[in-house]
Amino acid sequence: MKALVLVDLQNDFLPGGALAVAGGSEVIPIANALAQRFELVVATQDWHPRDHKSFAANHPGKKPGQVIDLDGIAQTLWPVHCVQDTPGAALAADLDLHCVDKVFQKGTDPSVDSYSGFFDNARRHATGLADYLRARDVTDVYVLGLATDYCVKFTALDARSLGFRTHLVADGSRGVELHAGDVARAVEDMRAAGVTVVESADIAVPARLT
Repeated sequence: MKALVLVDLQNDFLPGGALAVAGGSEVIPIANALAQRFELVVATQDWHPRDHKSFAANHPGKKPGQVIDLDGIAQTLWPVHCVQDTPGAALAADLDLHCVDKVFQKGTDPSVDSYSGFFDNARRHATGLADYLRARDVTDVYVLGLATDYCVKFTALDARSLGFRTHLVADGSRGVELHAGDVARAVEDMRAAGVTVVESADIAVPARLT
């Protein structure tokens, strides 16, 4: 079975949000169109407590974009975003949730960030996504969403390392690009790990039955 993974299509990552990704809203129609065709669709959702240590506001004197050592892991600091039970953390209003079979929340531990939809950045805890996909005999994972150079990248890399044939839907993803070339480097990192880069129009899957 082929599964579609929608990464962090949340208000705070869309224009006007706390951590807006340029062009982020452009991926929603692509996500909706593909979701109509896949038999299995899951979404990931950043779901941070307000005291999350990835927030620059929780480190006096630090600013978003700076990198700190967080328990031995290099941590980019971010604006406060996707705080649990706030409008910014909600999945995009224009996202068709009727086709989403399950939502996996991540980033709930204040002491460690979680870019990947499978594990936190320290790989101490799993979200349950891998077990969910395996229980449904998923062989191929198609990943799209926000942002290419962070959560999409690490979700795709983990999917590949877990043995799924993994595909990045390039036109369905947009990047933060904190530094020039970050998105291009992320795509090359995914390619080097065995992730196939595809366009949404080229994906052949049977129509969803429901």
